[in-house]
Amino acid sequence: MSVTDEIKSRIDIVAYVQRHVPELKKAGRNHKACCPFHNEKTPSFVVNPERGTWHCFGACSEGGDLFTFAQKMHGWDFKEALRELAAEAGVQLRPQTPEQKTQNDRLDRLRGLVKTAAELFQGRLHSGAADSVAAYLREARGLRDDTIEDFQLGYAPESWDWLLKSLRGLGYGDDDIVEVGLAVRNERGRVYDRFRNRLMIPIRDERGRAVGFGGRALASEDSAKYINSPQSAVFDKSRLLFGLDMARRAIRESGTAVIVEGYMDVIQAHQAGYFNVAAQMGTAMTEKQIRLIAPRYARKIVLALDADEAGQNAARRSLDVARQALADDFAGRLSVDLRILQMPEGKDPDDLLRKSPARWESMVDDAQAVADFVIGMETESLSPGASLQERQSIALALLPILLASENNLYQQDNIQKLSRRLRISERELLSWAAENAPSRRPARRAAPPDAPPDDMPPPEYWPEEFAEMPGGAEGGSGADEGQAGGAGGRHQRAIEPYCMSLLLKNPNLLYLANRKLRELAGDDVDLLNGPLSELGVDDFSRGQYRTLMAHLLESMSQDDQEPLEYLASVIDEELRIEFEALLLDTPATVSRLLRRNFEVDLNEIFGARQFPAGLWQAERDELISRALQLRLSRLENERLEMQYLQEEAQTGGEQDPRQNDRLNVKILLSMRAKARLNRAVGRHAYSTRQASIS
Repeated sequence: MSVTDEIKSRIDIVAYVQRHVPELKKAGRNHKACCPFHNEKTPSFVVNPERGTWHCFGACSEGGDLFTFAQKMHGWDFKEALRELAAEAGVQLRPQTPEQKTQNDRLDRLRGLVKTAAELFQGRLHSGAADSVAAYLREARGLRDDTIEDFQLGYAPESWDWLLKSLRGLGYGDDDIVEVGLAVRNERGRVYDRFRNRLMIPIRDERGRAVGFGGRALASEDSAKYINSPQSAVFDKSRLLFGLDMARRAIRESGTAVIVEGYMDVIQAHQAGYFNVAAQMGTAMTEKQIRLIAPRYARKIVLALDADEAGQNAARRSLDVARQALADDFAGRLSVDLRILQMPEGKDPDDLLRKSPARWESMVDDAQAVADFVIGMETESLSPGASLQERQSIALALLPILLASENNLYQQDNIQKLSRRLRISERELLSWAAENAPSRRPARRAAPPDAPPDDMPPPEYWPEEFAEMPGGAEGGSGADEGQAGGAGGRHQRAIEPYCMSLLLKNPNLLYLANRKLRELAGDDVDLLNGPLSELGVDDFSRGQYRTLMAHLLESMSQDDQEPLEYLASVIDEELRIEFEALLLDTPATVSRLLRRNFEVDLNEIFGARQFPAGLWQAERDELISRALQLRLSRLENERLEMQYLQEEAQTGGEQDPRQNDRLNVKILLSMRAKARLNRAVGRHAYSTRQASIS
């Protein structure tokens, strides 16, 4: 039993959901309530205790298991949900090495020190010794008491050693206090407070842990308006977005992240009820900051920077970073809709939100497309008689961003705009774009391990098993393991390990599969947010693959390690055998490794894979085809479940016309999605046959 399965066996999903949805009541074999994730009057939120799943058949059209509910309810990522639920269930996660434990203990100690300092600063603000500072926040900045409390604003008194003495009194040493940047040690060895007579704004990471501070000057004679914590073991401003811990749930739900320039911009936005706002930690966005929110939280990023020259320069630098990130991203991982919100002259978000908060929403909605902004920005100084070389230089700088959209209509429109402005043909622009496209890098190679005799049986699945699969996938209805005896169940069980194997060997294939689903959905928002949404845990029926998919999604939403390295570090021992088997290419390789008791070097296995010409294309097409079949099976299961709910409501006397209508709409939407998926799978099967003939 894997760790996730053990957690789910120890935590009853109905009891867990009822903690957050007290009105959840038994209805036949299921439990029902109004959905906690959107407003509704008729219950459409269903928990199935037998399968350990939940689903909203209303506006959300989402569902999952215990982990996905905890993630959505608390705004956690999978790793956080795993850690929190494991602690609740009393399940031991994979033990750390002594070195890892020592390092983690040290980081926890330093974060605890920063947290303590935040509490001391906060206490000082409310002690009566800083009434003028509290009055400044309420009157000059217009902040309510609850906002001051939520952001834990504080005050550092005008003293050289107030904080130092306070922390020493609590048992903290000078070395740690200096290391986290709360104090400074000069050349003579004297230690003194870094922040003096400043409004203190704690900076937290995305998990809500205090890691540093922004100190705003309160005296006009102070030369630096803001002093930030220096780089430390726990504070890296290039990897942080201020307010993301409080904004990420709203960003995930809306799909849009609004990035502003300053701390006060974020604080005012949240006070006004605009919770999807965070701030960059510097004069421009970094690639690491972009990856914090895209693609795991946001598909749309709005840069709302000040209207002054500094704000415009910051926008330029941020777009330069985004341009490079998108240019390097050959798999489309960072495909996001970038927008620019240009503030009125003389205003910044803080001013606008204080004086006219109602205008903010419409301004975000009307944010300028990056194409219009960057074309105007980059060509504003271009003279009418500019040479071809000057115009070409601008075109090459702009093309990566203008072609970043997956929507061909947007790409075409962007190229047309640039073509008219630079007086260069669209064909020429596209030719330059193709010439300067990033090349795909092959995976690292390593020599395969030596082989003992092949006398161990292979796993039950290998690529050869799928050669005769039907193309239509209509038979893939038996996704549940209990139906494994039927043809559909065997088909589903065969596709799942194959898809999982391809995804583990080349995680970037996931983005291409999701791109195909978005392409099939087109401009139909209902399909895009419903039956043709991104590939996820619910596309797999078997516990081990659901867990592996959850780990894989988490691995791709972090940037500290390569996905496979991350997976190897978090997968529990029970699941590791399955994980390693899925990474192999032949039964013979499995047999050799079985003889070695699974002492496998994952980097060696992955590095040994070769990518000769055409293999990327073949793997991409194969994964897309199998992923579409996987989704077809999932939709068939969901359709049967919705029909069951309709029948149960009729026989149980709970007939609700509106609920029945909603289920009918969802069934019809599912059928439309299945039709598109079947056509796409059929086209793939035909093209594959034609390629083999030729």
